[in-house]
Amino acid sequence: MQVVLSTPLALLVVIALAMKGPHRGLWLFMATTPFGAAAAFNLPAAGGASIMMMDLAAVTMFTALWLQPQSTSRILGTMRPWQPGFFLILMILFSAVSAVLFPRLFADMTQVFSIARTNNATGIVAVGLHPTSGNLTQLFRILLDGVTFFALATVLRERPDSGIVVRAMAVAALANVALGWLDVLAGTGAGAALLAPIRTANYAILYDVAMAGLKRMIGGFSEASSFGYFTLGMFGFWLVYWLRATPSRLAGWTLAMTTIVLLRSTSSSAYVSMIAFLFTLGGIAVARHLGHSVERRLLAVVVWCAVAGWLALLAIGAGYVLLDPVKAFFDRALFDKLETASGLERMRWNLQAYQNFLETWMMGAGLGSMRASNWLLACLGSIGLVGTGLFLAFLGTVFAAPTQPGDRDRAAAIEGMKAGCLAMFISAMLTQPTPDLGIAFFAMAGLGVGLSRGAAVESSRARGQRDWYRLAR
Repeated sequence: MQVVLSTPLALLVVIALAMKGPHRGLWLFMATTPFGAAAAFNLPAAGGASIMMMDLAAVTMFTALWLQPQSTSRILGTMRPWQPGFFLILMILFSAVSAVLFPRLFADMTQVFSIARTNNATGIVAVGLHPTSGNLTQLFRILLDGVTFFALATVLRERPDSGIVVRAMAVAALANVALGWLDVLAGTGAGAALLAPIRTANYAILYDVAMAGLKRMIGGFSEASSFGYFTLGMFGFWLVYWLRATPSRLAGWTLAMTTIVLLRSTSSSAYVSMIAFLFTLGGIAVARHLGHSVERRLLAVVVWCAVAGWLALLAIGAGYVLLDPVKAFFDRALFDKLETASGLERMRWNLQAYQNFLETWMMGAGLGSMRASNWLLACLGSIGLVGTGLFLAFLGTVFAAPTQPGDRDRAAAIEGMKAGCLAMFISAMLTQPTPDLGIAFFAMAGLGVGLSRGAAVESSRARGQRDWYRLAR
């Protein structure tokens, strides 16, 4: 085990979470999620794998819950049949079997793109399928995702307090904004050393990359695409929460600051995903309000967004034609993306992932055996039809989590969590190399499901009390 600069910070987070518990410490756990490049420690003996600060925080949250009275039955309650936790635990179990068994069962039956070290450099190479350390590291990531979901969904099911959830999301979003601007201000010179204590993970940190003369914003992550992926989830949550909840300055300012850093991130995948997410969200809103009156606030937002979008397109079009720096930026970020060597290589990964799916009798090559550049193909290629079906069932039940009438802010928080997950899922469909959607995704899924289930329990109890009162009279 290798101690790094961020190890003391990780230990302080663990101690604080252990003292506060999973409910009062929720804001602190969410505060660790923007620190995507901060390792608690590295493991040279395990292929240089890094245990991240947020990984330890997730394990601490689950352990703190596990040590409480009747914890086993409470956590099992989150795995009730046909609920999201039910499909998630089945997916995790199947993924574990695939990681251990499938690389041996289908050894050398198919070629996979996998991380390998050649000529003292790490890269993606095509090799025959065989067991690797990636099977264990990806299984560990999926287990952490499950630990995060079950801990948060259980805690919020028992105490569905939307206020503490919104404050925790505000801490995460504002910390991400602060890290993004600190990264830009630090630049690539001596100021970059300011962020060295939180850039300790054992992989390349692309802090000195520019696009058309503009430094790419990576914040607390290793690259702009990872920063954009996380920021997009925050944007999705705060946009829907601002639209649905009781008007508040916190929601408005947090949404504005998150939107600005998302646009400043220079992540092409984040830009495309943001547009796709907004169109999807608009389509869902229209479908929901067919035959019903439209909320004045929602209608105003749609009209203003349409006007702003049209003006932005005119400005971008004029800048693209008249200004060379603008043309260079959009060519680099969007228009020439698929024609680059990186774009062509990622297309090969996707084609080979589908080939892996077919050549393993649709069972998959095993979790962690291969890489793609699309979440669906990564799932099909690694955990096959069964694992992908279970994962999709989990996602479907998360997105279908109901809201209960009577508490506007809680309903808005549930819808916001689903929107944040949807935004990240859309981005994952474009670039995610493995089935792992990340701790931040599963944290939002757990918070949304927990609030939904907790609200349903409260509503059921209230109905029971009213029925008892009527019978008593």
